[in-house]
Amino acid sequence: MTFQILVTAPKLAPAGLAMLQQAGCSVRFLQDANSAAEVEALMASTPFDAVISRTVDLSAAAIAACPSLQVISKHGVGASNIAVDAATRQGVPVYVTPGANAASVAELTLGLMFAAARRIALLDRELRAGRWTRAQDGLQLGGRRLGLVGFGQVGQRVARAAQALAMEVHAFDPMLQGASPVAGVQLHASFESLLPMSDVLSLHVPLTRATRNLIDAKAFDLLPPGALLVNTARGEVVDETELIARLADGRLAGAGLDTMATEPLPAGHALAQLPTVVLTPHVGGSTAAALAAMAEGAARNVLGYLQGQRPDARSCVNPEVLHTQTATA
Repeated sequence: MTFQILVTAPKLAPAGLAMLQQAGCSVRFLQDANSAAEVEALMASTPFDAVISRTVDLSAAAIAACPSLQVISKHGVGASNIAVDAATRQGVPVYVTPGANAASVAELTLGLMFAAARRIALLDRELRAGRWTRAQDGLQLGGRRLGLVGFGQVGQRVARAAQALAMEVHAFDPMLQGASPVAGVQLHASFESLLPMSDVLSLHVPLTRATRNLIDAKAFDLLPPGALLVNTARGEVVDETELIARLADGRLAGAGLDTMATEPLPAGHALAQLPTVVLTPHVGGSTAAALAAMAEGAARNVLGYLQGQRPDARSCVNPEVLHTQTATA
């Protein structure tokens, strides 16, 4: 049987595409990587069996327009751009690819941490402009305390690297019980108790109702003066108005951000005007190795489901659909 698969991007890494093609699938791509309207139009006109979702929104309207849809897999772990509630109402499971990009995201986290602490981007710009600006206000990370909000595979990799730098590592993750999975990391029972211990605060949580604007005025007030913020999770986890204010008046020493509340970042945005901010365009998982692993994982998810070999239920963000299907089978 030939399955029809929509990839909501102009391309998919060869490793994942080869898996789909070898299974005899017909694969369709977007022309415009940012066009939710194109996704809706395609899903209304083509009886797709599965969608591999990249970064563009997969809306409730698009899902409803495609009654043939059986399964969705995110190319990554953040499903905030997918109308999961709509998929659930339609009985469509939504899978993710946990761990596929963990190493790449952890490495960029460390890069942003270094860049913000030592003002690398600013000093590079100064030197290229012909100014020998030997600023002596960099922050040494060794001996400082790192707070990790979310302690899954990415957070654990960051923790081990930070320990090698002689940082003291603290973490909060409500999903963890018992001993820390990384020796020497102090787990906190509450988010509020973690913040005062975070000279550097690094975010590793999905965007949910509970985490939207999690880092708000109250949270910023609990951080030590002169703290650094690193965000490779989702921009909406941070109240950007408060972030900008704290950076502008120096209460925060700097920030390294791979993701913002509005993407692409609008021209002239206040974050881009602040010299203590280092910005990258949501590329934490954009290495060749990570893209290949995510493509393979997403292809494996949709093929497994369509061929009757369900992926691990722990990678399904709406597992109630699976329970319903089992009960009615």
